[in-house]
Amino acid sequence: MDTSNLLNEGFSLMLFGVGFVFVFLTLLVIATSLMSWIITKYEKNVGVLPEDGIPAPTAVVPHKHAHTHTTNTQDSSLITVLTAAIHKYRSKEKK
Repeated sequence: MDTSNLLNEGFSLMLFGVGFVFVFLTLLVIATSLMSWIITKYEKNVGVLPEDGIPAPTAVVPHKHAHTHTTNTQDSSLITVLTAAIHKYRSKEKK
């Protein structure tokens, strides 16, 4: 094969690939925009914040007074352990 023929085939393959990706991404944007338009048309509360604010996720919010004592004990234990680890690390550094 000639070098110019091989170069032309590579260039055409590159244009085909770039064109295919461009068309695919354009169709993806159009499909996403269409889905968004359909959802906002049929669902009236999309993007509207409730009057009493955004509720916190229930998986993160503990029950009232259920784990307050345990959490405080764990926090103080964690601080104690971290302080001891930092002290030991710094004492090794000085030697």
